[in-house]
Amino acid sequence: MTDAGDPPLETTSPVVSPLSSRDGFVDDGSGVAAHYGNPLGEQRLLARGAAIVDLSDRGVLTVTGPDRLSWLNSLTSQALGGLAPGVSTETLLLDANGRLEHAARVLDDGETTWLLVDRHEVEPLGTWLDRMRFMLRVEVADRTSEVATIGSMHDLLGGAEDVAATVPVLTSNETALVWVDPWHEVTAGGYSYADSDGHPGHDWTYRESLVRRSDLDALAALPTDRLAVAGTLALEALRIEAWRPRLSTEVDDRTIPHELDWMRSAVHLTKGCYRGQETVAKVHNIGHPPRRLVMLHLDGSEGVLPERGAEVVLAPAPTDSDSDTAGGAVPDSGATAPKSVGHVTSVALHHELGPVALAVVKRSTDEAAPLAVLADGLTIAAAQEIVVPASAGAAAGVPRLPRLGAVRR
Repeated sequence: MTDAGDPPLETTSPVVSPLSSRDGFVDDGSGVAAHYGNPLGEQRLLARGAAIVDLSDRGVLTVTGPDRLSWLNSLTSQALGGLAPGVSTETLLLDANGRLEHAARVLDDGETTWLLVDRHEVEPLGTWLDRMRFMLRVEVADRTSEVATIGSMHDLLGGAEDVAATVPVLTSNETALVWVDPWHEVTAGGYSYADSDGHPGHDWTYRESLVRRSDLDALAALPTDRLAVAGTLALEALRIEAWRPRLSTEVDDRTIPHELDWMRSAVHLTKGCYRGQETVAKVHNIGHPPRRLVMLHLDGSEGVLPERGAEVVLAPAPTDSDSDTAGGAVPDSGATAPKSVGHVTSVALHHELGPVALAVVKRSTDEAAPLAVLADGLTIAAAQEIVVPASAGAAAGVPRLPRLGAVRR
């Protein structure tokens, strides 16, 4: 492990990952690998903890100063005031109407709070936090040009015999900078609408480790038998399998945390006031989220994966002309427009489940209804797996009051 005590940098440099020199590298559009030539094989390695994922396109912000935790606690959805060094959590920044604006993966080392964020979050979130300091003893810095993120499904602080020992994880104030995703269980003060017994998040062992950007060159030079790498396609498939929401994919300008079951790990329901807290409480206690997250098992007979944003519709009733079409993927003639109920947010080819997706659909969508996704002139059959049920919300069980003048029977 190496130490992270150097002064923070104030600007974010463009991402040019040294791991692009690895054989088979295919860019995912952000400077890191979508895959290295074998997406499904990489996915299997990653799932069993035998590979890492280059996430150096992501950002890192730090907050220092004695008021940092109480300050962040007052601004965001998670209870951060008493966060102990080395304990991982996550938090959301909402607008006044409870809609999601920013998300951060949070780790504190006793002197510095580390906020791991998606790359496009660095500038707007950092600027907003800096403006909210007022007279408090806090300093916000962008460390992205200095510190890079590595994803894995295993502990990169393994023993000497472990391939993970080749990754020089940063330490700060004698704390290893490894964020362990809390998604595997409902955190203190949180609430999950999903079926807890069968929740795939129980097997989600994902973590993000921080390393110096200057160490990426050495990692890129290691042979495959010393360090196996997987692309972001592999991580996306496993994330979808775990029903794990992400700001960059599942969130739009209307999203509230309840719709994605993000109350599970990023919201503390009894911690006190913060911006958007009134909406969070009202929807959870006496209302229902207007939309809900589902996982879709897609028909793969045509070999077509829909794009993010593809329309989700109620599956059209089969006709005699459909009987010769294999697998339920039928040409979309447009003669009768199917009813739109939502859109795809993430999609991947899973090494065991086949083509899968996360989608946000209207709450009123029948949970038993067969769905379909429109893509490339085809209507792709989709079976929904319920993540957030239509009954989500109304947790307080407040009885409905009779209308004025109504006669009781």
